Amino acid sequence: MSKQQTQKPGICYLVGAGPGDPGLLTLRAKECLEMADVVVYDYLCNSEILNHAPQTAERIYAGKKAADHAIAQDQLNSLLVKLSAEGKTVVRLKGGDPFVFGRGGEEAQELHDAGVPFEIVPGISSSIAGPAYAGIPVTHRDHCSQLTIFTGHEDPEKEESVIDYGRIGNVSGTKVMLMGVGQLENVSGKMLEGGANPEMPVALVRWATTGGQQTLIGKLDDISSRAQRAGFKAPAVAVFGDVVNLRPALNWFERRPLFGKRIVVTRTRSQAGALSVRLRNLGADVDELPTIRIEKPDDLEGFGRLVQDAHKYAWIVFTSPNGVDAFFDLFFKLYSDARAIGGVRIAAIGPGTANKVKERHLAVDLLPDEYVAEGLLNKIIEGESIQNEMFLLVRPSEARDVISKGLTEAGAIVDEAIAYKTVAEADDPTGAAGRFEEEGADVITFTSSSTVEHFLEMELPLPENLIIASIGPVTSMALSAAGLDVDIEAKESNIPGLVAAIEAYYEQLR
Repeated sequence: MSKQQTQKPGICYLVGAGPGDPGLLTLRAKECLEMADVVVYDYLCNSEILNHAPQTAERIYAGKKAADHAIAQDQLNSLLVKLSAEGKTVVRLKGGDPFVFGRGGEEAQELHDAGVPFEIVPGISSSIAGPAYAGIPVTHRDHCSQLTIFTGHEDPEKEESVIDYGRIGNVSGTKVMLMGVGQLENVSGKMLEGGANPEMPVALVRWATTGGQQTLIGKLDDISSRAQRAGFKAPAVAVFGDVVNLRPALNWFERRPLFGKRIVVTRTRSQAGALSVRLRNLGADVDELPTIRIEKPDDLEGFGRLVQDAHKYAWIVFTSPNGVDAFFDLFFKLYSDARAIGGVRIAAIGPGTANKVKERHLAVDLLPDEYVAEGLLNKIIEGESIQNEMFLLVRPSEARDVISKGLTEAGAIVDEAIAYKTVAEADDPTGAAGRFEEEGADVITFTSSSTVEHFLEMELPLPENLIIASIGPVTSMALSAAGLDVDIEAKESNIPGLVAAIEAYYEQLR
């Protein structure tokens, strides 16, 4: 059988990435990304969305902003056909919706003409999401029952515009313009020339639905001059109509406690989401800059033997969520029944670790009052005697020896199961390191000593007035040892505690 006959058929998914907030990505879009061999993405796609694609997937930037095109459209069309024809699963990730002024129709036509299978995955358009996040409903029973969406950026090869802005200005209801900030003076002027009401309320919403969102309010006869004075630039959505007057009452997003604060998260790529979501729900502009990556231990066979014999121990002690995952991923490859773990008791260093155990439908017998190694050790030895009791300590290769040493001194027999190791994250597929260097941040968070160590190895310049937030005393010690001042330290050494500490810090400032 020839290679051509055995090659799997390719397909291209034309996927809407939504307006910017990664929480607005559709479930179908996420499924497509998880299947991708190649992701071809645009300038307006939130880079965090790329994390849904496999690490092995090729990522190709095809962004367009103004006249700066990373790949010309005809070349891009050919690329999509070529990659799909090679038998690859291609995700063409487009900001907003593929068919709302996104040239998705042209790309679909090209794929059809080449005989390439394709699927359209609609996305939430910024034409409705942008106003909504600015507290502006595009329709309202008391104000309007009609919505007009138009572009301010036509094909530059057209000899003259086919859009009658003068007529649009007089259309009843709400008017929403995409990709038109650079043409705002021309568009508003044509509307006024056509007889539109100069007092018509207008809103510009920049980087809509993200923590960097900015909103500018004016009227038809002064919005252009206001935008010029404010240096208001693309990407932005323009809303024309009386519904803009509802913003003072309905502006929910920009009132969140961390709105406008850019916060950098340094956790592993797989773990960053939990912290990012909590911060983003409070309005923060979150940028994920993973500094570490979790890898299998050097002696995986030795770890496996200890996992296999777990039922022989009196206690299993977990010091991190990653350790729980590594232990049970291997345990259930060896055993098909959770009861094979026997009557062992389980101790966890904190709630996050305990929750990972509970996900396996197992109870945690011991949880310390302080979620650090010293707290866990004290909780164990303050109870019944552990003389000659057998402990299996599941830990990373780089952990401090506080627990193992303390248990041994108390008379216990301790075996250390090295479950994983942390290494420096070498990849930066979303360009977060470059953004941090160029644009800075308000806050940077650290959730372990290893995130501190590997961040410092990146040798990125720290912006002036950068706030450093630590998950707890051990991480704070690592920061202090590196000569960095800790501005925020969580009272409880877990993700909710860290988020609460950041929120309290800014609440005090207010």
